[in-house]
Amino acid sequence: MRKPELAAAIADRTDLTREKASEVINAFTDQISAAAARGEDVTLIGFGTFNIREREARNGRNPQTGQTIQIPASKTVGFKAGKALKDAIR
Repeated sequence: MRKPELAAAIADRTDLTREKASEVINAFTDQISAAAARGEDVTLIGFGTFNIREREARNGRNPQTGQTIQIPASKTVGFKAGKALKDAIR
């Protein structure tokens, strides 16, 4: 499901227009991004938790040349599904 389809589904279940539903989705994703930029976790009880994960520097291999390369440390966003979401997909 893509963002326009999600907005349409939300609009169908609420009294919002598709445009307003799209604005809500944008506000939601903006707030999760802002919290992640601050290093904060976002927990939606029953759905899941978005958190920042740190990857250590490591050695990798260039698949074209086979040469060893150094991959620098980085941060990424992780998601851990909550119980209700896990139960819904079983």
